[in-house]
Amino acid sequence: MNDASLVILTGASRGLGRAMAEPLLQPGSTLLALARQPVPELAALAAQRGATLESWAVDLAEPAPVAARLSAWLVAQRAAAPAPARVRLIHNAALLTAPGPIDALPAAELAAALRVGLEAPMLLTAAFLAATGGPVPWCADRRVLFISSGLGRRAMAGSAPYCAVKGGLDHFARALALDEAAHPGGARVVSLAPGVIDTDMQVQLRGADAARFAEQARFAELHRSGALDSPAMAAAKVLHYLERADFGQQVTADVRDPG
Repeated sequence: MNDASLVILTGASRGLGRAMAEPLLQPGSTLLALARQPVPELAALAAQRGATLESWAVDLAEPAPVAARLSAWLVAQRAAAPAPARVRLIHNAALLTAPGPIDALPAAELAAALRVGLEAPMLLTAAFLAATGGPVPWCADRRVLFISSGLGRRAMAGSAPYCAVKGGLDHFARALALDEAAHPGGARVVSLAPGVIDTDMQVQLRGADAARFAEQARFAELHRSGALDSPAMAAAKVLHYLERADFGQQVTADVRDPG
């Protein structure tokens, strides 16, 4: 029986993405890891476990060429071997702007955050769906997972760009799921909040200037009280959700939801 998997993961070099990459490297699996910098340790782990790792150093603030490259890569994968049983696209990459009012942000920083967090997922998802669906769709269980945030569903002062990106991902996922449901064998789609995780983002938030970021004390307390998941703990929850039988039934979801 064909039990192989192919997973495309963005933001794979650190934090939650790095933590997800390791368990995705299973015998017979293929992982395409996209990040600003390659992670040599992942190559060694893939060889040790009998997995295939393809690692691209890319800048998702310039997503169009990355999407074109992904499309060509997927076409080549299909030409070289039968479609795997499971095909996954995980959008994890994000770019956090400095906490504070939007009028203090350089335009280039704001534009990059929007392109990495929203434009890149849209372009890469379009390339993924075109290559694995289309006139001759892959005979595979296809799933698209967006790593969202509670801030996509609850506004917070000092985080307007991040809230906008994650809210945009949520609504993109809702509309995309409707499109895919109209096609036989369409991909299943979820935008998933992964809980609060002790990553570089949390370090930035709790270390922010409290005069410019009113929520600074709350994030400092989350760390002090031990309320944050480690990246490995969060990765286990996210990957478990990704493989749930009911994946896609609730398009905007949270790992803390019962089920």
